[in-house]
Amino acid sequence: MSHETVYAIASGKGGVGKTTTTVNLGTALADAGARVAIVDADLGMANLAGFVSLSPDSTTLHDVLAGDASIEDATYRLADDIVAVPSGTSLDEYAETSPEGLREAVEDLRSRFDYVLLDVGAGISHETVLPLGLADAVVLVSTPEPAAVHDTKKTVELTDRSGGEVAGLVLTRTRPDGDVSHEELADRLEVPLLGTIPEDPAARDSVYAGTPLVVYEPDGPAAVAYRRLAADLTGLEVPVPTDDDPETADADADDGTSAVSESDTAADAATDETEEREAAHDDVSSAITEAESDP
Repeated sequence: MSHETVYAIASGKGGVGKTTTTVNLGTALADAGARVAIVDADLGMANLAGFVSLSPDSTTLHDVLAGDASIEDATYRLADDIVAVPSGTSLDEYAETSPEGLREAVEDLRSRFDYVLLDVGAGISHETVLPLGLADAVVLVSTPEPAAVHDTKKTVELTDRSGGEVAGLVLTRTRPDGDVSHEELADRLEVPLLGTIPEDPAARDSVYAGTPLVVYEPDGPAAVAYRRLAADLTGLEVPVPTDDDPETADADADDGTSAVSESDTAADAATDETEEREAAHDDVSSAITEAESDP
């Protein structure tokens, strides 16, 4: 298994599928039995609050970074083995935060979860650059469009300046008839190509259904690509359905579940200890719809 446990999921341009990638990558890892925490590290333009159907007075990462709450207070359970730490949406709350506190919050989560995924805001700001250096590795998300690739180059440079490491590139909304090969795009950025997520109408449908794509249509091309990405990125045994032999895919899923039984037990203990709150998958839709409805 990869030694890297904290990943910053970043993009230079909004609307390329960064939040969708974070959600589906995290869900795929959790389905394989890993304990996963998704953190909305976009402090200025938070979009995961709807993920857990928060009330106006609910505790968020903003409260944690303002010194008014612990990270446990801002942790909400989405489903088995996966939690979310949303940021607030109030500008007044944002003004009270100290981004430097994110380091301590991430270290706390690192000690309690197998993987921590930081959904980083796009653009250039202190709170955007900070997570790039805190993470063990940065996963770049971009579409094949020239503008998106150009902005991704800036994120590579920011990661280097922050002392971070780039894991590689994930291209979303890909088509087989593109003008430039996916490998060539990664080569232009001088980073490895981690995976490609093909254009898939089910991605938008899953958003409005309020269910991560890897659960909504697990055998679809984009869902399979996200599961393969999870496996390739972490080295974890993530079940990946195949068109050739569905029965084998089911058997692999059973094997993956049994192989991480100890992790499941530990996850239950962590849930009891921190008293993480339940949130239905139906609450997912509003957050991702606001952020980005494309894969």
